[in-house]
Amino acid sequence: MATSKSPKRGKSNSSRTKGGIQSVDAALRLLKVMAEFGGPAALTEIAQRAQMPSSKAHRYLASFVAAEFVDQAERSGRYGLSKAAIEVGLAAIGRLDFVERAANALPGLAEVTGASAVVAIWGTYGPTAVRWQRTASFILTSMGLGSTFPLLTSATGRVFLAFSPRALVAERLKIEIEEARRLRLTWPDLDPSRPSDIDRLVERTRAAGYAFVDGRFVPGLNGISAPILNWQGEIEAAITLATVDPGVLDPKTGAIDRLIGACRDAVPHTKLSTGAR
Repeated sequence: MATSKSPKRGKSNSSRTKGGIQSVDAALRLLKVMAEFGGPAALTEIAQRAQMPSSKAHRYLASFVAAEFVDQAERSGRYGLSKAAIEVGLAAIGRLDFVERAANALPGLAEVTGASAVVAIWGTYGPTAVRWQRTASFILTSMGLGSTFPLLTSATGRVFLAFSPRALVAERLKIEIEEARRLRLTWPDLDPSRPSDIDRLVERTRAAGYAFVDGRFVPGLNGISAPILNWQGEIEAAITLATVDPGVLDPKTGAIDRLIGACRDAVPHTKLSTGAR
């Protein structure tokens, strides 16, 4: 009597792609799509962008919610990445060599200057904090790991604006300019409705090798930021000091030199450098 042969394990084309599992690939694609949204999104929006049937997307999202990787708003039903998902991404970023080296400098900077110290890289929504060393000095701010910084009104953002390829920052810059024009906002050293003001800001920052903002932007908060550059002169990361003490902006205190030195020493065994000349 003829007998049928059992299928070999691991050969099912319906469950696996070449070198991977289709269901996992689809799940990860859905997470990547969610990361592209500026905030929570509707099921239909997520499914459409992921090119996936809504019923299938809903099953994945339900699993993500159960695993606490996705949050669902009770009223609107919209889905967004949870704190756990963000922490996974930050952990991966934190293992990049230049991020680890920059992070190693934070405790010393914070101790010597009395300022909170931050490492930021460019993320989906602009400059993003991936390491943060706080001090005992109280700073009233909602910023933390995963927070993003505006390009025009933060020291961190201004460094990325000055040392990034213009194509990289163009979309975020356009959004900020349009918002400022809509609200008719201007700042002490910048009128966003005048392109020449932005060009001059970039030139000043590149010439100085660092950026700063004082308490006129965020009342009571002062910040200085310097870049870590690759061999092409483009920014890979930034280290920023934030404090209520305006003295950090005074070159005589040495905080600026220490910050630039920390950026220079962050990746001593590569071709990275700092913006200071």
